[in-house]
This record gives sequence, C-alpha cells and structure tokens, in this order.
Amino acid sequence: MGIESFRAPDERPSRRVRWRTEDDVEECVRLLAEVHRRDGYPVNWPDRPGEWLSPGPLLGSWVAELDDRLAGHVGLSRGGEDDLAPMLWSERNGTTPDSAAVVGRLFVTPQARGHRIGALLVGRAVEEARRHGLHPVLDVVASDTAAAALYERMGWELLATVEQRWNPHRTVAVHCYAAPS
Repeated sequence: MGIESFRAPDERPSRRVRWRTEDDVEECVRLLAEVHRRDGYPVNWPDRPGEWLSPGPLLGSWVAELDDRLAGHVGLSRGGEDDLAPMLWSERNGTTPDSAAVVGRLFVTPQARGHRIGALLVGRAVEEARRHGLHPVLDVVASDTAAAALYERMGWELLATVEQRWNPHRTVAVHCYAAPS
C-alpha cells in the first residue's frame, strides 16, 4: 500500500526533516535495502548497513518523514582520506580539505519520490554544514543520473568526474560536487 493511500486525494502530504535517532536506524536499514534492490544504491551493499549510515566523524544525520512515515535519510560527516570532493573543493578555493563537510548516505524511498524529500534532506545537511562554518561537498557515482540531476537543479557545481578504484577489480566514475556559495 503506497503512502498516497493514507490521505485524502486532495490533501497535500505532510513532510518534515528531523534528527535521526537510534530508534530510526533499523527502519532506515530496511528502507535502504528497498532502495538498493530497486536502484542499486549503495553500489556495494555494506556488511553492517546500520554502521554504514553513520560514517565517522559524523556531524549529523537526519530522516525525512512523509505523512509520518520514514521516507529518506541523509548524513553529514568530515571527509575521510578516500573522499575526493573535499580535496578538489579546497584546491579550487585555496583552503584545506578540513574546511569542507561531506553530504552522504542520501536516499529516498521509491514511494516517497516526487515530493521534494531529497531536496529537503540535502538542504538540512547544507544548513548544518554552514552552521559549523564548513562548505558542503559530495560525490555520486556517475551512473546515478537522478541524483546528479537533483544536485544540479539545486545549483551544485560539478568539480570533476574522476575514476575511483573501489577494489582491485573495480574502478568507478564518480562526480564530485560542491554546494553553491
């Protein structure tokens, strides 16, 4: 049964973004598995998906609700050594990579798409990054054209497309983006 069936046909769905709690993690993992089956995100299913949703050092994570049901997730973290977007942004702007924050672990359930949930989640992560005095950046696999289109609609700047070796047998093209200034 879709989310649409829980409200009157002429009523707009209620949307909100809030901090993710520990009580949300199990449902987020279930929803992430649904997204993975349908869309292939994440490309490599993690051994511990609950931990994968909280890459360290985590600055924050949020969930979106549509009609009081979890509909999406986003996280914000400091960049790690494998994160290329902070490095590219800092080189372009004459700063250090630690002046950026990485928006990641973004997903929206298939039944909640079309309600601007992704934009709300990204907006919340950007707001938090700026509150910390950091510039938001992200990367996305080049084959995820829907995600890239969302970022471009929101005014994110494509910094570069790079080939990233994920393991000895797999190289993946990744788009690196920076939020508008």
